Amino acid sequence: MVGRRNRGFGSQDSKRDGDDRPRDLENGPKPRHRIPRFRDIANIAIADRRKEDLKKQLKEGVDRDGLEKYRKSDEQLKEIKNKKVRKFYETQNERLNVWLEIDSLVMAMADDVLDSMNPDADHDGVHERSGALQGSGDNIEEILPEEERSKGRKAKRNARWAINVNIIANVLLLVAKIVAAFSSSSLSLIASLADSALDLLCTLIVYTTNRLVEWRLKSLKKRFPVGRKRLEPLGILVFSIIMIVSFMQILKESVEKLLPGEKKEAQALPAVAVGALLATIIVKGIIWFGCIRVKTTQVQALAQDCKTDVIFNTLSLLFPFIGHKANIWWFDPAGAGLLSLFIIYDWGQTCFENVTRLSGSAVDEALQKKLTYLAYRFSPLVGGFKSLTAYHAGDGVWAEIDVLLDEKMPLHRAHDIAETLQYCCEGLDEVDRAFVTTDYTSQGPTGHTSD
Repeated sequence: MVGRRNRGFGSQDSKRDGDDRPRDLENGPKPRHRIPRFRDIANIAIADRRKEDLKKQLKEGVDRDGLEKYRKSDEQLKEIKNKKVRKFYETQNERLNVWLEIDSLVMAMADDVLDSMNPDADHDGVHERSGALQGSGDNIEEILPEEERSKGRKAKRNARWAINVNIIANVLLLVAKIVAAFSSSSLSLIASLADSALDLLCTLIVYTTNRLVEWRLKSLKKRFPVGRKRLEPLGILVFSIIMIVSFMQILKESVEKLLPGEKKEAQALPAVAVGALLATIIVKGIIWFGCIRVKTTQVQALAQDCKTDVIFNTLSLLFPFIGHKANIWWFDPAGAGLLSLFIIYDWGQTCFENVTRLSGSAVDEALQKKLTYLAYRFSPLVGGFKSLTAYHAGDGVWAEIDVLLDEKMPLHRAHDIAETLQYCCEGLDEVDRAFVTTDYTSQGPTGHTSD
């Protein structure tokens, strides 16, 4: 027999090499199920004991009953006559609510997050356990406390309702004001018509961005690795600019009408115009009070728009009415000019706020304290915190935490502590992304370049 026979997959030679597993041309040997050895069982038991130790230290970090003794009941608050003292205890109650909310979040997530770490404790390629994060595809909402999940679902449902009701109301009011504008030459009414047209545009922008944020989120993961939530403040920013430019044009027309020229007379608003303005005030007032309870950025923008409409249309009704009754011809264009200045100022503030947030402004003091307390909850596990930086990336917040650990701490423990803290941060409604780094000395560099 000349030469050697080529070894084929599954041939006798491969069996003699000690590998009798079936092979796949692309993926190599298929994993085989085998009876766990004593060493494997011991490794799994050690890993479980480590996790239980972390859980115990984390869960026993706060005495909830000890915190509650500092709370003042509603009856006790009513008995406090000094307003400053009462305000102090009301603020303290709010702070206790935040602390207990964070405590509930950490208690609920500690099990699920830590159980998801190292699913293959014996390193044989087979997952001996599967934690909640593996089952949810890293969807943090799935492992939040039920109360938080219910709150989130309710907020999304209310946001959809608010947007849809605003679209219908703005279409009906726009039609009514178009009819009213044709029956009157009042500049205040024309300004109100422009406001309603822009309201509809605002609602459509909010509706579109709301849909785009969630549209094909999974299939476009590579192009938008952290999602498209910044579309929402960008939409509000675009609309703010449109509002400012439009009312600058109305302000220009108001000034032109106030310039001396031919003799002018004050005109009364027809009944259809009065009806359109009254309907706007009532409908927008109802929507305003409905929207202020929904604490999402988009719906809060709609609430602000409705509040502006109530003020704007009330004055649009009063200026022509007073001008006609007092026979002051310039009262109507002057009122339209003042209303335009009010709208420009109001939406200018909104524009500036969105630009500031998109530029990466620091979070407010209340959220900074909330994140600081969340970090403090991990104090039984860490040596300290080198830095905690939180800033806006649009409406959402990104948080960076540098944790101090013992330089001799094993990698597996350092990893589990840091990543659990990271997931807990991202469990907060305000935080979109959290980055937790570890250090063994407080004297080292900050971790970021300054240029």
